[in-house]
Amino acid sequence: MAKKKNLKDTDYLFISSYLRCRERNLLTSARMDRMIDAPSAADAAKVLSEIGYGEFSPSSDRELGAALSAEREKLFQDLYRYVPDKAVVDVFKVKYDYHNIKTMLKAQAMGTDGRRLLVDAGRVPAEDLARAVEEGDWGKLPEKLRAAAQEAGEVISTTGDPQLGDFILDRAYYAEMLSAAEETGSVFLASYVRASIDAANLRSAVRTLRMKKGGDFLRKVLFEGGNVPTGAILTAALGGRLEDLYRTTDLRAAAEAGSEAVRTGGSLTKFERLCDDAVTAAAAKAKSVPFGVEAVIGYLVAKEIEFTAVRVIMSGRMAGIGGETIRERLREAYV
Repeated sequence: MAKKKNLKDTDYLFISSYLRCRERNLLTSARMDRMIDAPSAADAAKVLSEIGYGEFSPSSDRELGAALSAEREKLFQDLYRYVPDKAVVDVFKVKYDYHNIKTMLKAQAMGTDGRRLLVDAGRVPAEDLARAVEEGDWGKLPEKLRAAAQEAGEVISTTGDPQLGDFILDRAYYAEMLSAAEETGSVFLASYVRASIDAANLRSAVRTLRMKKGGDFLRKVLFEGGNVPTGAILTAALGGRLEDLYRTTDLRAAAEAGSEAVRTGGSLTKFERLCDDAVTAAAAKAKSVPFGVEAVIGYLVAKEIEFTAVRVIMSGRMAGIGGETIRERLREAYV
């Protein structure tokens, strides 16, 4: 049962107006094209400077990651100042806590330093989380994250298999994100998270079929909480009927592309893009709501899509990858 907040849509009048104005500076498809077609990576970065990124001039993937992390943290800090219910923002920070736990546990298992891959945008400061893993002291972590991290750490220590730890953490991540979304009382936010779970489950089904794994493996990598029941996914995947299962959902095109990739052994690039585009479409429904928590949710999703696009384009430009290849990897823009 969702925990209702004593907030009304009108409490979001200021932040809604503020974010609608800022949406004008989002990375549109036209701006992406300018970046891809720019004479150099440095010229591509100038497009970002025009839309509020300041002096954005990374020369390596590490610098690019650091620059995007700084932009993401700036975004969260800005929204924290104005959003009536900060728990809405925290729903989008959950994934970085789990990303950081997974990164540090894998690094520990391999005897390497995972700090350079951490993203300091979660609820728990990245350095605090890194120390928790290194020292095995989980006490300061949020309850659900603590339980999942401890279980994953024990499994990896016992089996030496980081993938088993990933299964535990991924399941805990989606469960906590959905629970946190429901506790805000926002039906729209919970709906967006369920759409994300649906896309994750379709990805798991297609990848499992591609690897020629069986039902036991697929059960481990499916998550509860989506609109499509996991039992139905399992039955459809093993019976070769994924397209039929998703025919009336927003993931129809993605399921068709995934099934085709399984049949032919072709690239999953189009499939992955269509999965993300379906989730974006779910979030983009916020644009029809004049004011309310939907404006905050839509903007947060839009910025995450933007950060991903910036990484794809700038990494490609710095590596000398052709424009068409970069475009194939891009997701649908929010605006």
